[in-house]
Amino acid sequence: MNIAFFLIPKREVICIDYHSTLRQALEKMEYHRYTAVPLIDKDGKYVGTLTEGDLLWKMKNTSDLSFENSHKRSLTEIHLNRLNEPIHIDAEIEDIIGRAMEQNFVPVVDDKDIFIGIIRRREIIEYCAKNLLNKSTV
Repeated sequence: MNIAFFLIPKREVICIDYHSTLRQALEKMEYHRYTAVPLIDKDGKYVGTLTEGDLLWKMKNTSDLSFENSHKRSLTEIHLNRLNEPIHIDAEIEDIIGRAMEQNFVPVVDDKDIFIGIIRRREIIEYCAKNLLNKSTV
């Protein structure tokens, strides 16, 4: 089954511009209560996934960084501990099952590598569960 069926389009996904400040990212993630969000560059391309851990490690390892001055720091300074590789829209659902074990969502890009949305782990698990239940009733 093609992954487009499971896609949550970009307009419904909370993303952060890669050139935002650390404070903007903290506030957006807190407001939406997300632990990870896609980072998008000015051209709409997926740069990586920013996690709470990335933010915490940056704050811990930067002695002069505090919440009060976090508006002076760009996300471009933050090391992303894990690169969640995107998958292309023409992929099949079976191609992303392994990725879902390692991350909350799988970023999806088009044929020009422009970010177009995500597929959440929840939808992948539901698909697998449904197929398992269908096979057990046959």
